[in-house]
Amino acid sequence: MLQLGDKLPVFELEDQRAEIFSSVNIENKAVVIYFYPKDFTPGCTAEACEFRDKYEDFKDAGAVVIGISSDDTASHAKFSKKYKLPFIMLSDSNGKVRKQFGVKSSLMGLLPGRETFVFDKSGSLIMRYNSIKSKNHISKALKALTKA
Repeated sequence: MLQLGDKLPVFELEDQRAEIFSSVNIENKAVVIYFYPKDFTPGCTAEACEFRDKYEDFKDAGAVVIGISSDDTASHAKFSKKYKLPFIMLSDSNGKVRKQFGVKSSLMGLLPGRETFVFDKSGSLIMRYNSIKSKNHISKALKALTKA
């Protein structure tokens, strides 16, 4: 389980274009990684759209935004296109990266957890927020970035 101060784990996953994304390629950048349960569900759609609506604020803070769920790349492609999501969406179909970050399931293990991680430019974890409710993830991430 990642603790404050831990470094961004090294991982590779396919993005919404079915291209390999490597966390090594975002070294020396602030990063917001949010794990969510499922594309097209009400809470996950609201969260993704709020990240989209605040995306310029994240860019102004020098941060890369990444959404990760177990949905496949085709689902991410449709989700990104339908809601005009400007950030990276990664498919963690086997849950390996979710486990690497220590994201636990919620609702008695029925749903994959919803958790947001913020790393500063040196790759150190500066915020970890866990709540099944999508509200507050975005504002807490932006606040952590502005403090960094």
